[in-house]
Amino acid sequence: MPLPITPPLSPQLARSRTSLPEGDGWAYEPKFDGFRAVVFADGEEKIIKSRNGKDLDRYFPEVVAALPDGRYVLDGEIVASSFDTLGQRIHPAKSRIERLSVETPARLIAFDLLALGDDALVALPYRERRAALEAAGLPGVELAPVVWTGDEARGWLETEEGVIAKEAEAPYAAGERTGMVKIKRVRTVDAVVVGWRPGKLEGTLGAIILGLYDEDGDLRVIGHSSGFSAKEKRELPARLAPFETGERGTGEPSRWSAGRDLAWVGLRPELVVEVTFDHVSDGRIRHGAKVQRWREDKRPSECTVDQLDT
Repeated sequence: MPLPITPPLSPQLARSRTSLPEGDGWAYEPKFDGFRAVVFADGEEKIIKSRNGKDLDRYFPEVVAALPDGRYVLDGEIVASSFDTLGQRIHPAKSRIERLSVETPARLIAFDLLALGDDALVALPYRERRAALEAAGLPGVELAPVVWTGDEARGWLETEEGVIAKEAEAPYAAGERTGMVKIKRVRTVDAVVVGWRPGKLEGTLGAIILGLYDEDGDLRVIGHSSGFSAKEKRELPARLAPFETGERGTGEPSRWSAGRDLAWVGLRPELVVEVTFDHVSDGRIRHGAKVQRWREDKRPSECTVDQLDT
């Protein structure tokens, strides 16, 4: 008998919020930074689909091997030591995939049970689906932690990528942004402005390039910040002009561009900005940073990489 739920299935999605929802009607899980994955298991056969319905099982053979036999459908996240590590796994070469599955293994963290045996569970409230997931006792399946009060979840905003809050009595809404919200961890760092990139319009700025000093005193590029207003994009090139070193590139890879073909203009490391961001991966700010203020009161030498560890 086929599974009661079969691919394709778009997973339930979360709306963004800036603060934790409070009240008795919520469940809370830590937010993970990986690949969303829906597992379809029918006996010994296991299929893992991405959020967009693409096959993931061939890229993560160690995750498939860890899944128990049985008839079930799980919603979860494939995670590894970093998001960049995961990205390296999406590769056509089988030999590379097999090597990396040993060198940098990934794992599945399950947070919802959508079907078990002949029964579809999506119409049940989250509270009952979570209880069923725990009671299923699937060997080798790691379950996401869950707490039932905002006070218990608040610490994850300091230590994890953020919090996912789910309405405890809501059914599973495949492909919809309802019944679930995400609150990202927001962090700040003081960084040196080491360069800038031109915008799409002539004479404008597209982004500033950010750097931090490492333990050896070397200035290391850790990301960039865009998101300036149209007025700031027009005004900033003139403001930064007195600090230009004369070092620049026009489309070729450079030490400022992390291997990408981007034009850049180098600056003396004399300007400091405070920026917000929500994720670091392999020593770089992965999600776009936003400038909060220019720090004329802070010396560039005080902008060190250890800020990324706090």
